[in-house]
Amino acid sequence: MRALMLLSTLALLAYPLVVYFGLSRWGVGGVAGGLGVLFLIRLIAGGEAKLKHFKIIVYLTGSVGLVLVSLSAVFRQVGWFLCYPVVINTLMLLVFSGSLYQEQTVIERLARLREPELPESGVRYTRIVTKVWCAFFIVNGGIAFITCFQSLEVWTFYNGLISYLLTGMLFVSEFLMRGRVRKKYKDA
Repeated sequence: MRALMLLSTLALLAYPLVVYFGLSRWGVGGVAGGLGVLFLIRLIAGGEAKLKHFKIIVYLTGSVGLVLVSLSAVFRQVGWFLCYPVVINTLMLLVFSGSLYQEQTVIERLARLREPELPESGVRYTRIVTKVWCAFFIVNGGIAFITCFQSLEVWTFYNGLISYLLTGMLFVSEFLMRGRVRKKYKDA
């Protein structure tokens, strides 16, 4: 099951490229069928996620993906495919922002996997990081929404490259900042 989860995750990272190149080769029905299989695999393998929040994300993204590709197939319209990045950012925003109202945020739960005895300074830091990710999902989702009304090339370029680069940059920046924050509190 773990291999299925990894396969579906990797394949879905290529979602914008699959849509872009698939439409010219297989048409709306072919792309919807292929993506539908990937979303089904995601749902079947979803139970493998370690954290409850990530299980929720996997089940929601898989379910919404199935609905969108089904709508694309039934109505033979590409626009449904283009909504997926917007929906993903919205779901991630809801999960991350919702965790701000719980005892532990999503980021804190991840941090505790590595450092179970997280100090109070670490808890405060994880709350800030969670808020930063929420802001990122708002901006990224907003841009993804705007690209839905642009050409397929613009949509693919942003959602299949720029968005991933921005996500990676935020992840790496936070990782580097975490090291500095950890060192600062260790020295204090």
